[in-house]
Amino acid sequence: MSLFDQRGQKVNYQYNAARDINFATVQNQADLVNELEKLNSEITKAGDAQVIDAEIVTDAQYQIQKAVDQSKKPAPNKNAIVEHLIKAKDFLKDIVEAGGIVTAIVKAIELVQQLF
Repeated sequence: MSLFDQRGQKVNYQYNAARDINFATVQNQADLVNELEKLNSEITKAGDAQVIDAEIVTDAQYQIQKAVDQSKKPAPNKNAIVEHLIKAKDFLKDIVEAGGIVTAIVKAIELVQQLF
């Protein structure tokens, strides 16, 4: 059994969306929208914990919201959704603490390719 000495560590934010955000369960357009909205909420939490700069939070959330809006359309434009998600990922990619969020965005991009 491994033991880890974590004394003195301070955790401001920990991405733990596995219990809340699960792109593996997405079966349709509505499921995708729901998970993307949860992802936006997770970005808010990271911003509130001051792990992500407020301006980056705004930019990333704007792009995810654009992807959500496009996904809600009767005939969504797959390329537009992917483009918005890539832009959101690019805003967050250099923030170590946002690694889990970036991974979730990559999974969302893969799903969009499959669903539409």
